[in-house]
Amino acid sequence: MNPITARKKIIVIGGNAAGPAAAAKAKRTAPEANVLMIESGDFISTGTCELPYLLSGEIKNYEDIVFFNAESFEKEKGVKVLTSHFVEKIDRIRRTITVKNLMSGHKFEQEYDKLILCTGSVAKTLPILPIGLSNIFKLKSVNDLIAIKNYIEKNKPKNVLVIGAGYIGLESADAMHSLGLSVTILEKEKLPLPGFEDETRYLLLDLLKRNNVEFIGGTSDIKYNYDTQKFISIKLEGRIIEFDFVLLSIGVEPNNALALSSKLNCGDYGGIKVDQRLRTSDPNIFAAGDCIEVINKVTGAADHIPLATIAHQTGHAAGENAAGGNTFVKPIVKNIAVKLFGKSLVSVGINSFEAKKYGFNYSSVNVIVPNLAKVMPNSESVFGKILFDKKTKLILGANFLGNQEVVGYADLISSFIHNKIKSSELANINYNYTPPLSPFVNILSVLGRKIERELK
Repeated sequence: MNPITARKKIIVIGGNAAGPAAAAKAKRTAPEANVLMIESGDFISTGTCELPYLLSGEIKNYEDIVFFNAESFEKEKGVKVLTSHFVEKIDRIRRTITVKNLMSGHKFEQEYDKLILCTGSVAKTLPILPIGLSNIFKLKSVNDLIAIKNYIEKNKPKNVLVIGAGYIGLESADAMHSLGLSVTILEKEKLPLPGFEDETRYLLLDLLKRNNVEFIGGTSDIKYNYDTQKFISIKLEGRIIEFDFVLLSIGVEPNNALALSSKLNCGDYGGIKVDQRLRTSDPNIFAAGDCIEVINKVTGAADHIPLATIAHQTGHAAGENAAGGNTFVKPIVKNIAVKLFGKSLVSVGINSFEAKKYGFNYSSVNVIVPNLAKVMPNSESVFGKILFDKKTKLILGANFLGNQEVVGYADLISSFIHNKIKSSELANINYNYTPPLSPFVNILSVLGRKIERELK
């Protein structure tokens, strides 16, 4: 047998976050394998979390978040890459995929021994709005960013409507506000940032108002006005409000079309079901990143957590296991941060709605305290709320709103959840103190003492 044809063939579908991690790890684990990565877009190995900061100009050039191209990835990682190629079909019996070259239209089949699906997530659409209007955009990829920046430069818009008050919607609103645009946010729920605690959301609403960003929430009687070419305005309670362009940001969902057409098992969130080794319902197919469901550490149930860090972690594990390794992905503690209008906002674990949904007998404590010693001129208030199980005394989740220090609070809470440390132990930690960097009594200590009193 020809030794080249005898090499293990590993194909990775998707080249954003999970895909490159999977492909590179597969090649490192099995250097003799033929590893191929296929991406339908123009770019691979891009940073998507950075897109709002490119929009604002804080990051100057989109090329700064394109970490590899096809040539440099093959040279450095030893993995062949095809961009602008779309995988139309998986034949699980013959172990082949049908690939279409999007530039030429040519189709061909490619054999695999192991396949890794890293198809990511897709931006949700609003069915009431037609597809293809020239001034409606999403912000999910580098190509989306380029389209928005080109539109702003060419048309010099003044008023923008952001539909959806989740992470990307709010970060984009912040970015466009910094460009001098008049920003209105439209959200189906009463408060911004669904999934956070109500106290946090009210504080965020106040932050938006203080920065002259109009928030329209909890309204169902809205009419969208558009012609065949572009979006024009909304009609709200008899009032017509015109906008120059729209950013549609109502969330993402797993890009599961290929998995479904291949009859792989998917879960309630639409993500591909995988085991701890990232194997799908087909033992020759693995999956990783935003297209899968993971196990939530707090609830023990399947969850969809589309974060770049988790995509990289699961991609790394899927690549190793597809190449013959035996690594496991443990349940995930959701840990999310977002920077908005000069403030930092974090959420870790689960929220009150989820605590009720999964039947926890829980309570909560919250507090607003200075983030530094009060005598320091740049001392500001920081808000914190912790949810805990009254029976097990374990932390279920937390929110913090303040400055950059809140990211550290979230990481410590995540560690408590991961290691199942009793919530009251927050009061016993020896926190660092120096007046220009930290408060005399850390907010976590204050919250820990309040938990102690609650549990007595």
